[in-house]
Amino acid sequence: MSAIEQADVVVLGLGPGGEYVAGTLAEAGLDVVGVEAELVGGECPYWACVPTKMMVRAGNLLAEAGRVSALAGEAVVTPDWARVAGRIREEATADWNDQVAADRFTAKGGRLVRGTGRLAGPRRVTVGDRTFEARRGVVLATGTRPRITPVPGLDGTPYWTNRDAMTAKELPASMVVLGGGAIGVELAQVFARFKCAVTVIEGQDRLLAQEEPEAGELAADALRADGVTVLTGTRVRQISHAGTEFTVRLEGEGQPLTAERLLVATGRHADLTPLAVDTVGLDPSAQSVRTDGQMRAGEGLWAVGDITGRGSFTHVSMYQAEIAVRDILGQAGPDADYRALPRVTFTDPEIGAVGLTERQAREQGLRVRTSVVAVASSTRGWIHGPGNEGFIKLVEDADRGVLIGATSAGPAGGEVLHGLNVAVHAEVPVDRLQHMIYAYPTVHRTIEAALGALR
Repeated sequence: MSAIEQADVVVLGLGPGGEYVAGTLAEAGLDVVGVEAELVGGECPYWACVPTKMMVRAGNLLAEAGRVSALAGEAVVTPDWARVAGRIREEATADWNDQVAADRFTAKGGRLVRGTGRLAGPRRVTVGDRTFEARRGVVLATGTRPRITPVPGLDGTPYWTNRDAMTAKELPASMVVLGGGAIGVELAQVFARFKCAVTVIEGQDRLLAQEEPEAGELAADALRADGVTVLTGTRVRQISHAGTEFTVRLEGEGQPLTAERLLVATGRHADLTPLAVDTVGLDPSAQSVRTDGQMRAGEGLWAVGDITGRGSFTHVSMYQAEIAVRDILGQAGPDADYRALPRVTFTDPEIGAVGLTERQAREQGLRVRTSVVAVASSTRGWIHGPGNEGFIKLVEDADRGVLIGATSAGPAGGEVLHGLNVAVHAEVPVDRLQHMIYAYPTVHRTIEAALGALR
């Protein structure tokens, strides 16, 4: 048996949060072992945030070119997916090579161990035939993986997940997307703009079901405008694949759908069993690792990122990572606060949201006032013309007079969200927000009108 190797901290998983924790602690002088089974940097830079936003940027350019004739003249554009795929391969992922990221970590003094790590009791981790003992503790940052809907016939077919979509050098002529969440709607719109015939199937009654109903309606309208067939409240009965074609049979009567490709985008989940969390007293069947405000999951154990169940967002992972680093170094700092958790769906129009939805607020028993104001009703929205679809929705805790949720949808909706994010986080009184000066003519000036419309 190999000798037990000592370290101050062992970090399992070097996605955005884990890499930050491991690198920052190493720079602080700790002996840090970072364990990664795939690519240093994780899902975000190689298969998610970065490449998808490159795709979105390209698709939006095509859409904007199509709006030229209404405002500025004539333009003819020929989509070329090879340019998008090339940029992802060369600029974003270095052909899915993580050497730069690995070198960045080791240059800070960290020790990189390639392989799958497992807990082996308090402060102990095994990677293959090596065992590490962490004097200060272990940080879990292993993320999530795609949740594959258990549809009869799906298993064994060559379906795509987001990873396959990111690496595609050529787009199929047709595609069925299972799932109408952020990943599904973003990719559906992009592919449609590059002339792929896309159908989105969502089991719930609307797209983006975790957001405001108005956001789901806007996303559906936007996808349909790009030629996407949107089926909500629809369940899949069976899937089969033969030759180069998928056949998707829906519940109820009707003709089956056929497509060259099938993209499964039905969410993500954490799988704790391979981590052997039972060796430190945690439930391997749990959906996430529960942590306190300082990201502690147990004695000498911390967790950050998607595995904590606070949403699959890189910004949450990085936020939690900063808290964990402070705690490990013995530095004082505030507990994690998720009241103003921002999220953005990068469709066109862009849909940003923060805090509680109206429904969530009412389910908590709060007395709320709300408002919805169209971006197109503002001067900037009118000036913008085609592509100005969107709205500002506010949710106010009427008893306290503060915003507890907001949605910013429209041109640069994610950027406009920032001010609303500050308002929700800092609990700025609504009457103070109503007496601010809002720059004219801007999209964010719609917030002023929405404040005045609270009922």
